[in-house]
Amino acid sequence: MFERILVPTDRSDPARRALEQAADLATRYGATLTALHVVDTRELDGDAALDERTEAARADLDHAIEDLDIDPTPEGVVRAGIPSEEILDYAAETGTDLLVMGTHGRTGVRRYLLGSVAEKVVRLSDVPVLSVHPAEVDVGSVPYERILVPTDGSDGAGVAVDCATDLATTYGAELHAVSVVDTGAMAPDVQFDVIKDQLQNRARTAVETVAETAREAGIDDTQTAVLEGRAHDAIRSYADEERIDLIVMGTHGRSGLDRYLLGSVAEKLVRTASVPVLTVRMPEASE
Repeated sequence: MFERILVPTDRSDPARRALEQAADLATRYGATLTALHVVDTRELDGDAALDERTEAARADLDHAIEDLDIDPTPEGVVRAGIPSEEILDYAAETGTDLLVMGTHGRTGVRRYLLGSVAEKVVRLSDVPVLSVHPAEVDVGSVPYERILVPTDGSDGAGVAVDCATDLATTYGAELHAVSVVDTGAMAPDVQFDVIKDQLQNRARTAVETVAETAREAGIDDTQTAVLEGRAHDAIRSYADEERIDLIVMGTHGRSGLDRYLLGSVAEKLVRTASVPVLTVRMPEASE
């Protein structure tokens, strides 16, 4: 599934963990791995400062690649510009099919604020993005053992299901599929029970469809569950309780201004989950 993996790095702890995770994926998939350091030109004053920062970035990148000790040796690339733009441009230019990024840990209200490079890339990338949280322990050294794929039963969600199934097969991991019934958004009227039953039936069908897809791929025992509550909270709680190692989630295809707006369940999970979240862009309905 993955042939060209790109990992942006700035030598921070989250970026180091992302690089280790990317190296593990590259080894298992036989993919090429490129480490990209973008010098942020908005922080610089003049060509001399750019040259100095570029030289330092190159040295840091070389050390990071040496520390990985994998074969073949990853390529290291240094570019200058606005980080999110350069990352997306480089991914498009090189045919990258997976981006792996570290996300900076934040608590309280800061977990819900705009601004990080990783969030911008998640919102705008057309290829899957694996967001690695700094709270991860020994990331890259321990393979995925339990993979979770939330689904709403839509055709677009199948893209994420296929990706999760492939990863579970590659890692020999246990696959979990959940669907969430958001009862909090339902008005308590005479139709409440009827509507709730319909939504629960739809959710059960959605997870059973994932289990069938997994069986066709050779995964015999997929754990399924129908959850209730706010989607991102329910998914995150399930991940914690079941000691999930990776969440694979679809993001709805959007264009224009909509692609810059926050609010999706996947984006909330990227900000708040304690495990890596792989976001896979669903195709737009018109595509």
